[in-house]
Amino acid sequence: MDLDNSDIYKTIKAPVKGVLYKDKNSKFFGYAFPVLNEDDVKNQIELLKKEHHSARHWCYAYQFGTENITYRANDDGEPSNSAGMPIYGQIQSFDLTNVLIVVVRYFGGVKLGVGGLISAYKTTAQLTLEEAFIIEKTINKNFLITFDYKNMNVVMRIIKEKNLNISHQKLELDCQITISVRKKDAKNIFEIFNQLFEIKIKEI
Repeated sequence: MDLDNSDIYKTIKAPVKGVLYKDKNSKFFGYAFPVLNEDDVKNQIELLKKEHHSARHWCYAYQFGTENITYRANDDGEPSNSAGMPIYGQIQSFDLTNVLIVVVRYFGGVKLGVGGLISAYKTTAQLTLEEAFIIEKTINKNFLITFDYKNMNVVMRIIKEKNLNISHQKLELDCQITISVRKKDAKNIFEIFNQLFEIKIKEI
């Protein structure tokens, strides 16, 4: 049984859209998106601003990365730390990465106060993530294997034996195969190929 989970992380499989929470006439719409970089974040927020062009605030938090974490929390005009951080707290609470949560607020005419805002943004983020399909993925390392065509059978036998995932291959006189390997297995797989005559392997 595999008990080493150090190279597993959790994220969401698909977007969650428009989860509604109301407090004193203010409406909060929660959205969650799988994201991999800041361009993804920017694109999703721009689309939401078009969709909810008459809203007052588009507060958000995101986190991506597995070993080197990047995160940000944005209050978008709400009092400092009353929106972005409560949203980010839910990303941490659900132990997720590669995710963006946006809460769109329509002001209902009654001020909620900082405590009320913290509670509303936190609750909306929580309800949104409760709707999400959370999946586990492995942290992988990619290796490029280069070899002559005559060594094809040796390489392919190891790939098959070790059940390795090929992400790209160029099979001509000089062959190149890119494999994706779970982090915890990476050292072992590297050593196997590295010991073979006329076959080169490097991390990419």
